Amino acid sequence: MPEVVVLDYGSGNVRSAVRALEHVGASVHLTADPAMVASCDGLFVPGVGNFHACLAGLRAVDAPRLIDIRLSGGRPVLGICVGMQALFDGSTEPSDTTQDGLGEWPGLVDRLPAAVVPHMGWNTVTPPSGSRLFAGVEDERFYFVHSYAALSWNLPVADGFMASRAPLVTTCDYGTTFVAAVENGPLSATQFHPEKSGDAGLQLLRNWVGTL
Repeated sequence: MPEVVVLDYGSGNVRSAVRALEHVGASVHLTADPAMVASCDGLFVPGVGNFHACLAGLRAVDAPRLIDIRLSGGRPVLGICVGMQALFDGSTEPSDTTQDGLGEWPGLVDRLPAAVVPHMGWNTVTPPSGSRLFAGVEDERFYFVHSYAALSWNLPVADGFMASRAPLVTTCDYGTTFVAAVENGPLSATQFHPEKSGDAGLQLLRNWVGTL
């Protein structure tokens, strides 16, 4: 069974994520122990609530360094909701002053320009061809709860050899088009909550665990 660590940094109720990952065949540990975070087969980074508070919690457990170490060794990481937003350069939440993120991907997370915010409930997504996360659930709905999102994708496509490894970006429409998921080598993320998305979400997690 693949060993998955759900990063425990005070993000709120993550028991549903632990149960979902166990259901799809992972051996799951809820911890922030640096050795386990570094050595596990897959690191699951949850995120609930305010961007600033989540970043403070991540930094308190040395997550920026630990995530960098994992990615430099090609070891998989999956960020969820604010755990995805944290991977960008920063966010304008909770004010117009930019809060710094982890900087794994360029760009800012901004408030959704929609008539009703937060975006709460089920929505469809548009995954690209070749997505491994969405294999078998390309046309399903997933559960969102968020007011902010990455409204654009700014990572340039490399030339030559690296062009074959271009990130796969999944989008969703809610008032505007925003980034709903990214598959970028060992680093993946979803804006929605797969652990709260029923059978489709479980299949997505099963797909991820199957890559570990």
